[in-house]
Amino acid sequence: MSDKTEQIKQLMSEKILILDGAMGTMIQSYKLEEKDYRGEQFIAHSCDLKGNNDLLSITQPNIIKAIHSAYFEAGADIIETNTFNSTAISMADYQMENLVYELNKQGAAIARAVADEFEREDSKPRFVAGVLGPTNRTCSISPDVNNPGYRNISFKELADSYREALKGLIDGKTDIILVETIFDTLNAKAALFAIEDFFEKNQISLPIMISGTITDASGRTLTGQTTEAFWNSVKHVKPLSIGLNCALGPEDLRQYIEELSSFSECYISAHPNAGLPNEFGGYDLDADKMAKHIEEWANSGFLNIVGGCCGTTPEHINEIAKIVRPITPRKCPNIPICQRLSGLEAFNINNNVNFVNIGERTNVAGSPKFLKLIKTEQNLEAALDIARQQVENGAQIIDVCMDEGMLESEQLMSDFLKLISSEPDICRVPIMIDSSKWSVIEAGLQCLQGKGIVNSISLKEGEDIFIEHAKLIKRYGAATVVMAFDEKGQADTTERRFEVCKRSYDILVNTVEFPPEDIIFDPNILTIATGMKEHNNYAVSFFETTKLIKENLPFALVSGGLSNVSFSFRGNNTVREAMHTAFLFHAIKSGMDMAIVNAGQLGIYDEIPKKLLKYIEDVLLNHNDDSTEQLVNFAETVSTKTKKGKTSDSKWRNESVNKRLTHALVKGIVDFIEQDTEEARKEFKKPIEVIEGPLMDGMNVVGDLFGDGKMFLPQVVKSARVMKKAVSYLIPFIEAEKDGKEIKSNGKIVMATVKGDVHDIGKNIVGVVLQCNNYEIIDLGVMVPAQKILDTAREQNADIIGLSGLITPSLDEMVHIAREMKRQEFQIPLMIGGATTSKTHTAVKIDPDYDYIVVHVRDASRAVGVSTKLLNIEMKKTLSKEIESEYETLRKRHKGKQSKTNWLMLDDARKNRKPIDWPNYNSVIPHKLGINILNDYPLDELEEYFDWTPFFLAWELAGRFPKILNDEVIGKEATRLYKDAKAMLSKIINEKWFTAKGVCGLFPANSINYDDIEIYENEKRNDLLTTIHTLRQQIHKPPGQYNFALADFIAPKDSKKNDYIGAFAVAAGFGIEERIKQFENDHDDYSAIMLKALADRFAEAFAERLHERIRTEFWGYTPDESFDNEHLIKESYKGIRPAPGYPSCPDHTEKDLLWKLLRVEENTGIVLTESYAMYPTASVSGWYFSHPDSRYFGLGKINRDQVNDYAQRKNSDLKIIEKWLSPSLGYNPEDY
Repeated sequence: MSDKTEQIKQLMSEKILILDGAMGTMIQSYKLEEKDYRGEQFIAHSCDLKGNNDLLSITQPNIIKAIHSAYFEAGADIIETNTFNSTAISMADYQMENLVYELNKQGAAIARAVADEFEREDSKPRFVAGVLGPTNRTCSISPDVNNPGYRNISFKELADSYREALKGLIDGKTDIILVETIFDTLNAKAALFAIEDFFEKNQISLPIMISGTITDASGRTLTGQTTEAFWNSVKHVKPLSIGLNCALGPEDLRQYIEELSSFSECYISAHPNAGLPNEFGGYDLDADKMAKHIEEWANSGFLNIVGGCCGTTPEHINEIAKIVRPITPRKCPNIPICQRLSGLEAFNINNNVNFVNIGERTNVAGSPKFLKLIKTEQNLEAALDIARQQVENGAQIIDVCMDEGMLESEQLMSDFLKLISSEPDICRVPIMIDSSKWSVIEAGLQCLQGKGIVNSISLKEGEDIFIEHAKLIKRYGAATVVMAFDEKGQADTTERRFEVCKRSYDILVNTVEFPPEDIIFDPNILTIATGMKEHNNYAVSFFETTKLIKENLPFALVSGGLSNVSFSFRGNNTVREAMHTAFLFHAIKSGMDMAIVNAGQLGIYDEIPKKLLKYIEDVLLNHNDDSTEQLVNFAETVSTKTKKGKTSDSKWRNESVNKRLTHALVKGIVDFIEQDTEEARKEFKKPIEVIEGPLMDGMNVVGDLFGDGKMFLPQVVKSARVMKKAVSYLIPFIEAEKDGKEIKSNGKIVMATVKGDVHDIGKNIVGVVLQCNNYEIIDLGVMVPAQKILDTAREQNADIIGLSGLITPSLDEMVHIAREMKRQEFQIPLMIGGATTSKTHTAVKIDPDYDYIVVHVRDASRAVGVSTKLLNIEMKKTLSKEIESEYETLRKRHKGKQSKTNWLMLDDARKNRKPIDWPNYNSVIPHKLGINILNDYPLDELEEYFDWTPFFLAWELAGRFPKILNDEVIGKEATRLYKDAKAMLSKIINEKWFTAKGVCGLFPANSINYDDIEIYENEKRNDLLTTIHTLRQQIHKPPGQYNFALADFIAPKDSKKNDYIGAFAVAAGFGIEERIKQFENDHDDYSAIMLKALADRFAEAFAERLHERIRTEFWGYTPDESFDNEHLIKESYKGIRPAPGYPSCPDHTEKDLLWKLLRVEENTGIVLTESYAMYPTASVSGWYFSHPDSRYFGLGKINRDQVNDYAQRKNSDLKIIEKWLSPSLGYNPEDY
């Protein structure tokens, strides 16, 4: 049988292929009865057959043929066989297991015969997709809620059943195998296993299509996997296409198809339902409307194959075929190669993942507690808690091992993994199956719906067994650890270790065709300090081998079992933990990617006592012949009130309760609020009247004072705290009455910090101000996906959507949300705010993509006025006209600026770079090259480096500190705010409310090719650590002014001058969440915002203090400098610390290089979001330049020649670079 893969691929490069529509929907239109299903052949069958649609291929073949013909006539290129339930498992419902082969062969033969008829008529190729459905059982979920480990089907039974069906399909001349409607990925993996097994044994190959099912708005399959996790689990078969079908209509399915198309390197298929079923089980989305949805998908570049599922008919397919005919098909993207694992969620080991912790405690050989639960107590459910703890403690993968002489390892592995699959908080991470027995490994692989790791295989038993096991691991869809063992035994020297690893790699990649990125080498972490001389170099050898693997075996990863290295010191946990920490430090530096560790007990390298560290590193690095003896000797010496302030009473307490409530709200006094609210409650008939009466009267006073500039933001936030406490007190009384009356608000506003951004202080302040003015705020928090914002707005019937963002990538996300609002036909105002937003960007980029009102709100003081106007019909009309007129002016002005810009070509801009006399310049050699980790940095040391001015700006009090304290208008409130801040600051330091962590590094460096900077590992400058990329000002400058790039301040490589660069990342606020939650639970927005604002000040102070130490201590290029804080704030010192994402270097993606260089996440816990925002939010990062001429500058706008050059230098796609540099572009990418 011929393989039509290349023919299909060629067609898909030319057009979007059309798949047929629903078979079941068409069969239903025939209104068949029991006798029709039975036909002549099954008149006497022992059970009812109505509903067995697959049987119609035998009993009513003309009906099936007519349906296939109708879909071909409608424009289908591919039709699906009528075999959705034709497996022995599903046919058991009809007692027809013996018909499986015939059903599949006949189903394929009918379809192929119809395809041949149409091909003869017009010579246009038609294809038949042989369908393997999901069956009516699930291998990942127990059908018995009381027994989560029970399964009513096994992987082997599924694979055998699929294999039988597959033979019929292939004998019936199917062209494609389609595994569809996958609700359990483990079922699909059994089908794929059977397919690949059948292909190999019969020496054939057919293209494979895979189509999953997202069951609801959670965006997951029935068994809990996300779309990306699903892809990672099945991509090992290299399918022709991956797609989604059934369960959802095109409107709800769109976001998941969009997501799937973004990370899948194969073709994309989709066949959604005709909407959601109505109350009668029918489908109401007609052909025209469905085609409109599909047209938008196609124009968005999501599709290669499209058709319909439940409820669709030839009419739907005809409209879809016509509407996509002129649209260019999606081009398969080049996805960066990395190891892509999955549990319920995807886990991709790419450049953003510095080191992977594999939890070791679910291992009977490594954890006495786990062994006791498994062996002695036989309590698998309790053992799950250990797995859960590992995940909670930061394990990104869980190692499961049941190898023990008295245990039934195969059964226990299977049972435990089935239990894990019932615990979403555990099975969200990938599983490593750890065993020396192949039978145990295979038992485990048959329980994983995600993509896990096998630990391990080796050449110990020879090449034949090694190849056999590797092929099966690949077929099961797993990665594998390969031990440095061969027929000669365990490799223990550098030469032997690398020799075995390279031989294994060559066999896997060249013979087995195993993906190199799925190979993980364990070059043997062996015990050191044993007293035997031949063991002394084991750690050094591991480090050396790791380097060789990373340099010579592309994409392969390195791992190891960490506990082995310290086995000589069992019983002395202090020494063992320190050995593990130090070993990891050096192993990671050598290129180690992951290790099996106790995720809850990893130490910090810088916290190892210096003396102990010296003895350990002498052993690890084999410094001296007596290192072991010295460590052994030293190891014997190693042993393992709140003050309450007084509130003074005053005359206001003698006023009426209504006036007292107003006074408390205006002054932000919370001390008596419950007492006064209770008194008011007794005076009113209903508790809700207290809110609608005196409390809202008081808040109206607050709103008026704020609007008139007589109250300021910090006071308003305090007022909100009082209001929330009063309402909270009344809620139980209101609910007890249950009269159905709701508090009437001025309007409902959904607010969110957009996806990829973690900053929320400004948004929270706006929310508080609006709440104070009787707006109902639904705050979705930070990092919120577009669809969640829009779904919430619909569900809550919101009046306005408010978007916030601080980093520049958030601007693109706001544009995306505006487009989605237009596509989904929203008709409510969109408010835009945040530090990076602007009225011009809103006018030029966001407003044109939404057909309703888009308004930029500069700060909290304007939010109330804008919201009021937006929700008043007459005022809204006026505002809309004003905004449109202003936006049109801004758009024209912006376009005029672009056209009038006097650009320099990039080469000319480079010629006009800052001239520096490099021959006569000698850079100061840093005192301490390499990485320096600063853990739990003293907060009291940072206080004196505070820059208070931005703190007041966060509260919308403008003025320089300390002058602001004496300002005629806002001085009194600024002083009160400062006093509160200082009081909280004292508590933060004395009670250690949170911690600060940082990392910095100094490295040899030189600039190359004018605009890039090479960073080297050592002074020899022969080991390149990374290359960072800078951008150059490109607007024509007056004579004597230069077109700067940061690379100008580093000595060029061809100058033969040695230069240096630094990098840093610092953060405050580790542990802040619990305190924030306490304040929010106490309705104390004032304190919550205050704490976040102070955390920001600590982070900036940390950056300032660290830069000072760099200049005077670590680098030491100005050792005698002495500046007071005022001059530090004015940056009077020599050198700069520009941050990626800011004016001198606006490309946020450069943070990724900084993170990798300093191993920031591993060393500090500061993480980058997908949009390169830093978390904790109070974080600062950047580069250090020491040259006396180095200076800050704004890049300004740049032209397309530089962006194209920059993309090539970064080896990145131009469109991606344009996305990240969008605010800096001096041209419109859509014009090209």
